[in-house]
Amino acid sequence: MIGLIGLGNMGLPMAGRLAAEGHPPRVFDRDPARRALAAAAGGQPVQSLADAAAPLVILSLPDDRAVASVLAGLLPVLPRGAVIADTSTIDPMAARRFCADCATAGVAYLDTPVSGGAAGAAAGTLAMMVGGDRAALGAVRPALSLIAARILHVGDTGAGQIAKLVNNLLVATHLVAAAEALRLGARAGVPPEALLPVINAASGRSAATEVNWPRWIASGTFDSGFSAGLMRKDISLAMELAATVAAPLDLCARAGAAWAAAAAPDDADFNHVPAQVFGA
Repeated sequence: MIGLIGLGNMGLPMAGRLAAEGHPPRVFDRDPARRALAAAAGGQPVQSLADAAAPLVILSLPDDRAVASVLAGLLPVLPRGAVIADTSTIDPMAARRFCADCATAGVAYLDTPVSGGAAGAAAGTLAMMVGGDRAALGAVRPALSLIAARILHVGDTGAGQIAKLVNNLLVATHLVAAAEALRLGARAGVPPEALLPVINAASGRSAATEVNWPRWIASGTFDSGFSAGLMRKDISLAMELAATVAAPLDLCARAGAAWAAAAAPDDADFNHVPAQVFGA
């Protein structure tokens, strides 16, 4: 049995994917409407955190505070030897504190942030970056492989979060850089639709040009399932980590400033920000 707590843009398709694979999870979210959506996708909604207790519990939560709150209610009722796979993107230092709290309760904690968006969660093609005990990961890898096609053990607790923050900082920087470069081409007389096939066949390509621009920006759909607010949160966490370890981030910091200054509200799709940079 698998428990899944948090039915947002990532947790909900994860629940549907697990159900489709024959492992309907016990799902909990504070919002009854989200529980109803999970039930429609094949999950088994429960009425409390305690009811979601299982040998494996997957968390998909917005921030450190939410994870701390859930653990406070969940740890007293989890069986000893249970594993928590926390797919939330949080402060690596917080992940280490949570791991210590879980160990005291006889529970293993893995930080398992993911990349691939809501579509990847629904298709089971996520990349999962794991920090924590290898043996605990080995015990739950078959279940996690139902939602993640690539499960990469990065190192000790917190390492998964560090990898996710590095990845998302690069994504944020690549998107701003691509928007500025495409703006240069457009103002010089070559529009993005002519430039992108060239870039993507050459050495300038990135996910920003191969995926984001054609799928969500040029199409005008802006429905990736990842918000500008979440990207800003991840950039902020990366900047805080850089300050903690004294790692200069001159270029990335400038890209981060562009995200902070962009007019796109936090609840807008994050691809609105490079679109606004392009149009500036």
